[in-house]
Parts: sequence; structure tokens; C-alpha cells
Amino acid sequence: MRVIAGQAHGRRIKAPRGLNTRPTSARARESIFSRLSVRIDFDGARVLDIFAGSGSLGIEALSRGVAQVTFVDSSREAVAAIRSNLAAFGFAHRARIMMIDVFRALDELHTSREEFDLIFVDAPYRNDVSGEVLARLARFGLIAIGGWVIVEQSKRAPVAPAAPDETEQVTVPIIGDHRIAFYRRPEAAPSHG
Repeated sequence: MRVIAGQAHGRRIKAPRGLNTRPTSARARESIFSRLSVRIDFDGARVLDIFAGSGSLGIEALSRGVAQVTFVDSSREAVAAIRSNLAAFGFAHRARIMMIDVFRALDELHTSREEFDLIFVDAPYRNDVSGEVLARLARFGLIAIGGWVIVEQSKRAPVAPAAPDETEQVTVPIIGDHRIAFYRRPEAAPSHG
């Protein structure tokens, strides 16, 4: 698994050992970032990588010039891999790691009134809480105006989560075994009805 583009292009990303982490494939990452590159200015963006695993999505964003990434994962092995990758690529000064449960992390980020321009949600397929996470992101105001949320699920999951209030679902491509749903918080809230 390698970084696709930017400052760390071609560098190998370490993943945690075992089967508990499912890194996003290069094909899926390439598709996600090619779609985002025409929609978002990476330069200076603030990113949240939830269920970060190896950190491949957040590291790809750092390589492309985002200002800062907050990685959230409750696994000690995943956090060790993220730390190792950040140090190897020289990105540690632009990253923060929260090794806690995702819902506690969202509560803390809400309490500190943080907002993110780009959020990745890649919940475990066997315990897919993507819809609940997406709803909290919107309810807690963690999605900046004009910000994007990318939700990765198994293509066999029943359906992509519904867009919560003040967000819109933009596109939902199937890439290999993944369904990748793109949500946006528009400049003006979409009218419902």
C-alpha cells in the first residue's frame, strides 16, 4: 500500500498486523481523491479521519497539502501504525491522534467547537455505524460550511446513509467492493420539501 500523490508519492504505508484493519485500497483512494481534487482546495484544509486504521486516507490528504489531520481510532495497533507512518513521512507536526472510541472523540471535538473541511468515515463493515456517525457530525456542527464527508461502506451494505439536515448527498459510486458516498454541507442549506 503506497501514497498515490503529493509530497510522499510512492512511499509505502504500514498497516497494523492482523485482520482487524481493512485499509482502503489504492483504487478506492485514487477514485476518492480524484473526485475531491476538483471539489476542494486541499491547501490549508482541516481533515478528520475517523476509524483511521493505518491512516491511509489522512496520510494521502497530508501528502496533498492539507494543513492538519485528526486521526481517530480506538485500536492500539492502528495508532502505533499511524504514528510510525507520520514519523516516516515527516507529517507528525501536522497531525493529532485520538486513541478513543469514535463517539467519545466526536463529543470532545464538539465540546472544543472544531470544524473540518474534509471528513473520512470508514467504519468496520461488520459493525457499520456510518449513519449514526454522519448524523452526529452534522448535529454537532463538525462539518465546515462547504465541507465534505466521505463514507466508505461495503457495496453489500443495504444502502448509503441518508444525508442529515444541512447536508446533501452528492454522489455514491461503487468502486470494487466499496460503496463510497460523498456528502457536502453547502454554502446555503438545501431546502427539504
